[in-house]
Amino acid sequence: MEPPAASQRSARPQSVLFMCGQNVVRSVMASALARHLFGKSIYVGSAGVIAGDPDPFVTAVMDEIGLDVKKHRPQSVEDLEEYEGLNFDLAISLSPDAHHRALELTRTNALKVEYWPTPDPTGEGGNREQRLEAYRNVRDELERRIRARFRQP
Repeated sequence: MEPPAASQRSARPQSVLFMCGQNVVRSVMASALARHLFGKSIYVGSAGVIAGDPDPFVTAVMDEIGLDVKKHRPQSVEDLEEYEGLNFDLAISLSPDAHHRALELTRTNALKVEYWPTPDPTGEGGNREQRLEAYRNVRDELERRIRARFRQP
């Protein structure tokens, strides 16, 4: 018999919130990928510790795989709480600051938290192609993790 923690972790949530520092790179990619892969079978949201400014490299690498994120407007966790509420089963934090914030949310919300440490490609130097490659690597890793985590048992 499986221990309760393992069976709870493997259960597919009905709603998931992807969180990162500014809701402009990692959480945007993750939420777009999850929506694309699982449609309306999982409600997906995204937020940042703070709201940043849209990143054109994210738009470029998501366009490469046919996903349009141009309409995304960065929002903070507070913005999300104020306008939509935090009715999520699971928060997936993608950065240390987002993980800290997600754990704080568990004090007042019935929310499970998973931490998926994900590199921040914004610090990548080099030419445009080298920078895009860093974003592609993050995108592709997030897709692998999302497929593995949310596939039907």
